[in-house]
Amino acid sequence: MPNNNVFNPLSQPVYTSNTNTYTSPGIVAPPENDAGNTGNLYNAGSTNSTTLGLLGGTVIATVQLANPAGSGKTLYVSRLSGGITVALNLLSSFSGSMNLTANGTLTSPSTLTPVNSNLSSSNTSVATVRFSAAAPSGATPLMAMPLQAGPFLSNEFGRYVIPPGQAINLSVSGSLSVGGLMASTAYFAWWEV
Repeated sequence: MPNNNVFNPLSQPVYTSNTNTYTSPGIVAPPENDAGNTGNLYNAGSTNSTTLGLLGGTVIATVQLANPAGSGKTLYVSRLSGGITVALNLLSSFSGSMNLTANGTLTSPSTLTPVNSNLSSSNTSVATVRFSAAAPSGATPLMAMPLQAGPFLSNEFGRYVIPPGQAINLSVSGSLSVGGLMASTAYFAWWEV
């Protein structure tokens, strides 16, 4: 008897089987899964913590993920994360923001060491990662969003691509109008191909 229905009725679904012949990477999994298994998923970031004076102030944490010219690899941003922590005793006006920018120059940067998310892998990242307690200068804006106190996480799944000779910056900024302890944290996760 022929099946004249183009779509199967709910009461008699047709059996299906996954015919994916790929084993690495799997089609149904995000690229980070395979990058982590092969030892090509990395993390780096830092925190800037400051006790603000009576009149308050701003605390900024900027992490720059740079792909050196001639590296032979491309970097794909997997995740942006971080947050703002506030500890104070008085009522205060708080504001926070997250800014993603391209290229630019950091003020007084320190170098961070990328960590491989596959703890049994000896692979090292080609990326140069720097930290600064100031926003980058001369950078091209890509994305900005306001933040409340607390953590944030933005899964990017490779939306931002950093070819050799380019860089991307994640800046987290928090401001108070009175004194208190404030910390801003910025982290990148990325994979390399």
